[in-house]
Amino acid sequence: MIGAYDKKNIIKKLQDLPTELLGEVEDFIDFLQAKHAKVPEQTNQLEEPKSLYGAAKGTILYISDDFNEPLDEMKDYM
Repeated sequence: MIGAYDKKNIIKKLQDLPTELLGEVEDFIDFLQAKHAKVPEQTNQLEEPKSLYGAAKGTILYISDDFNEPLDEMKDYM
């Protein structure tokens, strides 16, 4: 834990810091708070993976009759 003297030293350094760097300091403080935030306890139970079977149903409305035909651009390579 930081003592009162150390906080005063940090505040003094912040006051002396150029304004354009204060955003970086704030971002770093946010990073440290997120890094050390308490994470809720996790259970050892694994979630059942969700099936993707049928996930695209209804998204393809039309397939042309020549869908499986070679592309004109590729005829030179065949």
